[in-house]
Amino acid sequence: MVMMCATVHAVKPQKDFNLQKFAGKWYRVGFAYDSPGFIPLRDKVKISMGIITILPSGNINLTMWEALSVGCLTKFYQYNTTSVPGQFVYFSTRHNMVKDVTVVDTNYTEYALALKYKNFNREYMQVALYGRSPRVRMHVMQKFKAFALSRGFPRASILTPPPA
Repeated sequence: MVMMCATVHAVKPQKDFNLQKFAGKWYRVGFAYDSPGFIPLRDKVKISMGIITILPSGNINLTMWEALSVGCLTKFYQYNTTSVPGQFVYFSTRHNMVKDVTVVDTNYTEYALALKYKNFNREYMQVALYGRSPRVRMHVMQKFKAFALSRGFPRASILTPPPA
């Protein structure tokens, strides 16, 4: 576990991360999640959409919309900036703890690759691929899958959901 923790924190954020360019609408078009309960639910997951808004404090609000069989679910998050551009922390009311998020790679106009980390009875990671549209080019999808595999995710936990 110590090795995994050291590996997670060794991930560097996007070089010269620019929050102004990062703000706006994003679609979550892929993700990898190592929670044991995720794999049976993967067929129910659809592409979700979010909007990142910069607050006067420099922190950001993230509003996410997910399509469910019973309707649309809206979630709100406040991500706090850290001393390292591209790294954020936020308080998860679901897990009652602070989680770390690092924007690992982005070109701002097409895709962003992020790593979420938490320690909750054990260490959990999630890799997410965001696109400015619900579709990204194949080489971007391959980059996402290769990154998730390099972080130790099994292929069964890597998902590219269909549109909602």
